[in-house]
Amino acid sequence: MPELIPARIAATADVDGRATIGAGTLVWHLAQVREDVVVGQECIIGRGAYLGSGVRVGRRCKIQNYALVYEPAVLEDGVFVGPAVVFTNDRFPLQSPRGRAQDG
Repeated sequence: MPELIPARIAATADVDGRATIGAGTLVWHLAQVREDVVVGQECIIGRGAYLGSGVRVGRRCKIQNYALVYEPAVLEDGVFVGPAVVFTNDRFPLQSPRGRAQDG
């Protein structure tokens, strides 16, 4: 098996020092990777993508431009996330399915 090159992180990306970025991974322009994120080997994190605190990303995943992945998301190996997709963590959204504000 060939040896992987180190991760490449664009100078304009914001990657917290407590994040772990796997070998061979590319982190593009304006991406933000928060604390305690773990990104596997050979991934692509697109322009303007956001990975929230504690998110886990498996090996060989592609997170396209401006996708937002909030905690506590866990993406298994080989996952593709299209451009501008949002994985949210809002357990109590303002609106109910019938368009009325929810109680509590």
